[in-house]
Amino acid sequence: MFGTILLSICTVMHIYVFWRALSVPFITRHLSRKIILGTGIILWIIFLLGRLVGHNGTGALAGILEFLGMSWLAILFLTFSPLLATDIFTLFGFLMPRLSATLRGWALLTGLTLSAIALAQGIRPPIIEKYEVSLAGLPVEMDGTVLVAMSDMHLGSQLGERWLASRIAQVKAERPDLVVLLGDIFEGHGPPEDQLITTFKQLTAPLGVWAVPGNHEFYGGDKMKLFKEANFNLLNNSWAEIKPGLILAGVDDLTNRYRNGQGGDPISQALANRPAGATILLSHTPWQAEKAAAAGVGLMLSGHTHGGQIWPFGYLVQTRYPLLAGRYKIDDMTAIVCRGTGTWGPRMRLWRPSEILSITLRTKTPKTTS
Repeated sequence: MFGTILLSICTVMHIYVFWRALSVPFITRHLSRKIILGTGIILWIIFLLGRLVGHNGTGALAGILEFLGMSWLAILFLTFSPLLATDIFTLFGFLMPRLSATLRGWALLTGLTLSAIALAQGIRPPIIEKYEVSLAGLPVEMDGTVLVAMSDMHLGSQLGERWLASRIAQVKAERPDLVVLLGDIFEGHGPPEDQLITTFKQLTAPLGVWAVPGNHEFYGGDKMKLFKEANFNLLNNSWAEIKPGLILAGVDDLTNRYRNGQGGDPISQALANRPAGATILLSHTPWQAEKAAAAGVGLMLSGHTHGGQIWPFGYLVQTRYPLLAGRYKIDDMTAIVCRGTGTWGPRMRLWRPSEILSITLRTKTPKTTS
């Protein structure tokens, strides 16, 4: 269903963008109508092959097709948006008829410029985003504990072993005491390469590497066995006291449960009967933060949203995920939503850089009254 909707939207944007391109004098003076329409058809076929062959396959050809197809989808979006804004502003040429065609040309140029910037931002390494979080109940001897988190790597045909090895090097440079993976580690379409598992085994930390599944871990078959093969400690609606006074809890992806009509209360299940101390909750999707705060969680870590990935798409994403990216305060709980360490779909980002979280945990000093 998602693929059908995406193909339909892409087709509509294709028709609109090339229809408006045919009205720009600069373009029609240098390119014939047949070349413009032929280019549109070829690019539509590339997108289709990227979805049908690249998205579900493995190997070099699948990677190239998916990269080209998904990149073109993002370019379409970034050219469609300023073109539509221009047409709305000029009432599709009824206002300023002599100037409107020139404005559409500038809109196309703006879209292509933004696409080039987005491609550069999407391919560059993720930044290290540093935070300090005070946790009630954290033992004094654990003050200064460094937690490093990655989310939404989407390892598969586009992001492979070499990219993963570079991210592990970034994590090791932070000298973490604890590493957590916040889901969508694997793309989920097509089997992951064995080399990814071998590379993941290089990721270690004194307090362990802990993970929760994202929605993509349930695509194309259950990926839970891959976590075990990579020596991750998997939290399935459960908690673990990783050191006296520090509890790590995790839930299976909430959006996957919602789509499958699963009932229950995974957050309450994950937090039930835990010992006293500071609690950190890992939840791929940043939902039900208020429930977590009410249950005494001190820090909630999530991903899933990619921060919108390509501006201005984030404004639409935030209508469904109010906790879009960055740090939030919910009662006495801190919530941090990672923009994603990798990318989903196109290897492109616009004003929403990829990131790895480096969080220093601090002991929260109780307030005193005089």
